[in-house]
Amino acid sequence: MVTASDRPHLASSLGRPVDSLEGSDLWQKRLTLPTYTVAEAARYAQAKPQTVGYWFRGSETSGPALPRRKARERLNYFEAVEVAFVAVFRSYGVRLKNLRNARAYFQALLQTEYPFASERFFTEGSRILREWGDLQELAEFTEVVIGDEQGQLAWAELLGETFHTFDYEHGLALRWHVAGRSSPVQIDPRIAFGAPSVRGIPTWAIRGRRQAGESVEDICDDFGLEDHEVIAGLEFEGLELRAA
Repeated sequence: MVTASDRPHLASSLGRPVDSLEGSDLWQKRLTLPTYTVAEAARYAQAKPQTVGYWFRGSETSGPALPRRKARERLNYFEAVEVAFVAVFRSYGVRLKNLRNARAYFQALLQTEYPFASERFFTEGSRILREWGDLQELAEFTEVVIGDEQGQLAWAELLGETFHTFDYEHGLALRWHVAGRSSPVQIDPRIAFGAPSVRGIPTWAIRGRRQAGESVEDICDDFGLEDHEVIAGLEFEGLELRAA
């Protein structure tokens, strides 16, 4: 995800937010740079790597969701965000072929290349998807859209939880609480080259310092983080602290 040449620059920033593109037009370019491997995107989205692969490669019965992507090309931030929603749709039994068609419909209607990463998908998508599903006579979408007694439509629970992991700015899902709202670990494509980070410090840098034998206290001092933030970063990277 982050190249070896990037890491010395990032690590040298210590406690400062690294590679912050806030307030600059450069952040818009960062959103579509190939950054994440299929395995990384699958882990962040809690999806099966096979699902991600089929989504982008297509199958015998349907083409890929993004036909212009090159084989083995890394995913950009928007593509990774969309994978999170693809995973939830799949958990409801929605077939990828039908989901690709629904996505194409959203693309045309919302006039955006990555509709699942748009705020309008969150605010208007349940109504649009219900109408589209009825038009196409696709019953498998009914479980992802629910209605109350007044006929108001909303997203089903799992999709609602997924939307809740994102902060929307400029009409886009621009900050991903990839480990949940209770965790300080976030992905923001404008910061740390889009790596999962804690207050701008990439979690891979926290992991590296721990694997080098440094204590949590020393890591906190060097990066300007609190104990719970360092521990959350280590847990996200799959490192468990030994009981004292």
